[in-house]
Amino acid sequence: MNRYLVLIVLSLAVFSVFSDFVGAEVGERQLYEMPRTQVIPIQDSQFDRQYELYIKLPEGYDENSKKEYPVIYFTDAVWHIDMLSACTEYLMKDVVLVGISWQKDINGDLMKERGAHVSRFRDYSIRKSSNLERQAKYQFGQANHHLNFIRNDVIKYVENSYRIDPNNRTYFGYSMGGKFGAYILLTQPETFKNYIFGSPSLKGEFSIISELTSNTVPKRKPFNANVFVSYGSEEKVLGEYVDKFIGILRAKNDKNLYLMHVVVEGDHQAAFPMTGVRSISWLSGLTMDKE
Repeated sequence: MNRYLVLIVLSLAVFSVFSDFVGAEVGERQLYEMPRTQVIPIQDSQFDRQYELYIKLPEGYDENSKKEYPVIYFTDAVWHIDMLSACTEYLMKDVVLVGISWQKDINGDLMKERGAHVSRFRDYSIRKSSNLERQAKYQFGQANHHLNFIRNDVIKYVENSYRIDPNNRTYFGYSMGGKFGAYILLTQPETFKNYIFGSPSLKGEFSIISELTSNTVPKRKPFNANVFVSYGSEEKVLGEYVDKFIGILRAKNDKNLYLMHVVVEGDHQAAFPMTGVRSISWLSGLTMDKE
């Protein structure tokens, strides 16, 4: 009798495990959500454009009610948050990440034609296109407006809503986002304390970048910033313009500008994750030095 009872119990156990396995296979799939991350809608108050902020808080944020945290703001939020999240989890845990999305309510036909990222052509570019048709379509050259949105809406919202150290802001931008970061440094350098430019695409607008670094610019503000600049070893043409940009910055002999230049292995795509690791390691070192 006991033998049969044992067989029955074992049979039921095997069936239960099998049922759970099958259920797991055919059950409803769920999207993975990044822990401690919020998506916050935000409006450009000047132009009534809708964006989103991807805000990731560090572990223990709710328990440390009096602690203020450094913050990393970055463009192209969807493309960059995974990499920056992974890097900071290992290299710089006590930091708030704030990703700024592309415009959400942009013209639907334009979005279908060029993709959800189409607003970056307008927001990260410094000058208008000489092609009137392209200019009318994409509205190039609104970096100054996007910078005002970040300064007046994004930063104010973040610092009013979270425990942020206003003296320890970092900007991270890659490719066109890196060029936009260079524009911020040259026009409103006090916006951030630390700047990270990965493979900044300076070629098309280098003449304007050069003008912005000219000694003839009235009322030039001191940089007073830490700047990390990198590009891939295979990015020959892009690298030439980045080297020129670095040379111009160094020629200023600004004692308040700490410049780190790194060439990482790979082309434009491969250089991105390498830049993320190297730059966050560099940024973490700056933070530890202050402590």
